[in-house]
Amino acid sequence: MFIQGKMFNKNEFQDFILREVPRTLHARHVVIGSGPGGAVTACMLAEAGLEVLLIEEGEYHDLEDIRPFSMDEMKHKYRNSGLTLAFGKVKVNYVEGRCVGGGSEVNSGLYHRTPAPVLARWREEYKLGHATDEELEPFYRQCEADVCISYNPGKLPRASLKLAEGADIKGWSQQEVPRWFRYSGSMDADGVAEGVKMSMTQTYLPRMMKAGGKLVPATRCLKLEKRNGGYVLHCEKDGMAFTITATFCFVCAGAVHTPKLLRKSGMGQNVGRSFLLHPTIKATALFGEEVNHANMGVPVHQVKEFAPDFSFGCSISTPPYLALALTDHPGYGDLVNSHWRNMAIYYAMTCAEGKGSVSPVPFYRDPVVRYSITEKEKRNLALGLRKLCELLFAAGARTVFPSITGYGALQRPEDIDSLPLVIDEKTTNLMTIHLFSSCPMGEDRLRCATDSFGKLYGEEGIYVNDASLLPTALGVNPQGSIMAIALRNIQHFINQHQ
Repeated sequence: MFIQGKMFNKNEFQDFILREVPRTLHARHVVIGSGPGGAVTACMLAEAGLEVLLIEEGEYHDLEDIRPFSMDEMKHKYRNSGLTLAFGKVKVNYVEGRCVGGGSEVNSGLYHRTPAPVLARWREEYKLGHATDEELEPFYRQCEADVCISYNPGKLPRASLKLAEGADIKGWSQQEVPRWFRYSGSMDADGVAEGVKMSMTQTYLPRMMKAGGKLVPATRCLKLEKRNGGYVLHCEKDGMAFTITATFCFVCAGAVHTPKLLRKSGMGQNVGRSFLLHPTIKATALFGEEVNHANMGVPVHQVKEFAPDFSFGCSISTPPYLALALTDHPGYGDLVNSHWRNMAIYYAMTCAEGKGSVSPVPFYRDPVVRYSITEKEKRNLALGLRKLCELLFAAGARTVFPSITGYGALQRPEDIDSLPLVIDEKTTNLMTIHLFSSCPMGEDRLRCATDSFGKLYGEEGIYVNDASLLPTALGVNPQGSIMAIALRNIQHFINQHQ
């Protein structure tokens, strides 16, 4: 494990970061995308002594460059500043990281293993091989060590504790969720534990470059072409077109842009036709006491009492995020300026039942993303919102603002009865940060895009190794599953080719 007692900085690896590129590059192994799947893939290849080139569409920002969960972070580290939509009868705003390290640089870092019933479903319905709890155990343990999965040893965020308190009052099960975070052992003046989020720029990417792997940031792969027993990647950097030739190509651009690239290249089957996400609805609570402060950090409690139908959590609640959350209640916009310390954002999330797609569009950089929500999901989200509001009032909320346009603020528990029993397609605002399933893996070639280890059907040298592979929704944060499966897959590849 490659860990130092300080944060890694890109300046330490300038010899391995290609800022300028020739018209043609060559590497035996090329990885597209530097998020959790791509970073693990590139790191393992490099540490096995193999030549590897990692390309990333976004810029390289060190963790300390931009304040976490700020407007600047949304502008510089998110795709389209976080304004991306999955179209359907109910539109879902989804967010993607677009920077070196991908989503790991901007997310909360909460960690779950793949639930056993989900793995069992994948084995049965998708004929996924080598995917029992026992077979995945060593990969979970390795990833957990690599990114320092741990519980917060300091004072937990008050907004997070409110969720736990409300659940306890209602008699519902709740839990503190661990994070990929290395704590220093020191506390600040407020008792908050100090440390570093173990994102990809703090873990696998420094390891990759230390082992000799090269990184090309701010580079977009436009198309893959099969040629002379290998592949040509047509890329663009700073307005300049160039090509990369490779023997093996690992597409790890995420659940939206991996299928977009493959479909645009005319490669694969069952690609981009089974996209899934976790539909999520939010509610903002105003309490009588302070629950928020400038260094609050990431809320760590979740309520799984009603899983898999729906679960609750506490979201990032910085003033910019609070202002966005209250756009459904324009009459209360100034409340953030005066009372943000008494406010926090909470969510109810349901497990995906619908079906989506990712389709490239000629002459457009981004694909069209669609998601058809089911009636069951609409009912689950409506009931989840009601139960979440019950919990928040039990925890002492004075006012609750549901993310439904046209519905007034809830001032007392009795107002919950005014909420819809099924979410309305025109007025409900949904979002998600969990995207997957657009290139499902398994041995059932009628429904899968890759084999059980991510090798694209119909191609000898193209592999997928990111969230696209997860055959169905998880019902939990997916990054732990993405990393463990990526590690399993790339170690299988290395064993097969050395």
